[in-house]
Amino acid sequence: MLRKKMMWAMAVLTVAVAAQAQTVDELIAKNLAARGGKEKILAIQSAKLTGKMSVGPGVDAPFTMEWRRPSSVRLEFTVQGMTGVQAYDGTTGWMLMPSPGKSDPETMADEDLKDVAETADFDGPLVDYRSKGHSVELIGKEAVAGADAYKLKLTKKGGEVSYVFLDAESSLEVKTSGSRALHGEEHEFETSSSDYKEVSGILFPFTQEMKAQGAPAGQVMTIETIDLNTDEPADRFKMPEKKPAEPAKPPVR
Repeated sequence: MLRKKMMWAMAVLTVAVAAQAQTVDELIAKNLAARGGKEKILAIQSAKLTGKMSVGPGVDAPFTMEWRRPSSVRLEFTVQGMTGVQAYDGTTGWMLMPSPGKSDPETMADEDLKDVAETADFDGPLVDYRSKGHSVELIGKEAVAGADAYKLKLTKKGGEVSYVFLDAESSLEVKTSGSRALHGEEHEFETSSSDYKEVSGILFPFTQEMKAQGAPAGQVMTIETIDLNTDEPADRFKMPEKKPAEPAKPPVR
């Protein structure tokens, strides 16, 4: 009798897990369909985005973001007349931060490299999440900006956990939340996505706001244009060689 009860309990558990997995996959399938379809998303080989992002009270920085499959990304922005670059070529992450007298690129710290490598996944972590080594679990529903959203727990290949919120009506992603390492300490952040517009049959959020969880406001990134399949050259993403030091000038006699 005990064995039968255990077998029955295991069967119920198996059915429950399978049902949840099916529900998660259905939600993700609806999300991809709402965005324009997986086939169209995977057909994008490169992209170029332009816009502006807030970098301080009343200060906006124009930016250009370039992306190239399989996992290259380059963000270039201008602040007070100086240009900064953050880029990743699929292996090496590097940056050139705007500051007077500084013109050589530097390799990224590990915590920055992790963020830029995730940004290089242009499709998003839900697309083919199993083949990427991720797992997704349905937590339930939660209100986001006054509307119901499905809350998905995303456990990435490396073990990092974040949460993706899909609007219950549109199936579009409206928020993500998780932790990021800043100066060696973990901080909770959330990113809201809105103002979806269609580009070549695919919906993209043209406004994103990243802020500390619970904070009233944060950094806003506003996209103005998106061009797809722009054939970005591979060398755009590679770290430039440092300029050789100029030979010392002989002393003036």
